[in-house]
Amino acid sequence: MALLVVSAAAAQTLDQPALNTLLKGIEARYNHARTMEVSFFEQYTPPASPQRTESGVLYLRKPMRMRCDYTLPKGKLCVSDGTNLYLYTPSDNKAMKTKLKESLTEDMQAPLAFLLGKLNFDKEFKNIQAHPEGSEVRITCQPKNEIFAGVEFLIGSDKRIEDLKITYVDRSVLNFVFTNEKLDLPLSDKLFAFQLPVGAQWDETAQ
Repeated sequence: MALLVVSAAAAQTLDQPALNTLLKGIEARYNHARTMEVSFFEQYTPPASPQRTESGVLYLRKPMRMRCDYTLPKGKLCVSDGTNLYLYTPSDNKAMKTKLKESLTEDMQAPLAFLLGKLNFDKEFKNIQAHPEGSEVRITCQPKNEIFAGVEFLIGSDKRIEDLKITYVDRSVLNFVFTNEKLDLPLSDKLFAFQLPVGAQWDETAQ
């Protein structure tokens, strides 16, 4: 699915009861799931720098287990075992290990809370509106976390988050497209145990 850029102001707006029902349905979908596998396509556009594009498959298991296998750039790997976060970059053949701090979770909370199973629209957002787009609905809102200027969710008929657009206060934009989402699959512990690739080295400056 291509990234969608639609003028929400020109679309019909859901009334408050319909909006509340939609938001609770999205929260229930992701907050009740124990695991998730989803393909992603990501575009990051800084205000005055070249656009960066990445893609891959994301695996999640509560609490705080994550694995991201990248196809672009090929071989990049990010793993959380619930305590530490590991990032391997094939361009320099090095891996970083950092503590998975609660502050990281707080920074993610507003736009990406659904990945953590902690989605709460009323707590994290204000000025929430929803605009039908065919069989889908685009939600526009402002995060209460001041590092974000605005967030848009494109929601499918099954309450699945298909697109996510995050605008930061510096006007940089982060777009995600999510496809092939699967919930509550059995995911092995081995997925979330980082193994240093053969020949790779630890980046000591990040320890």
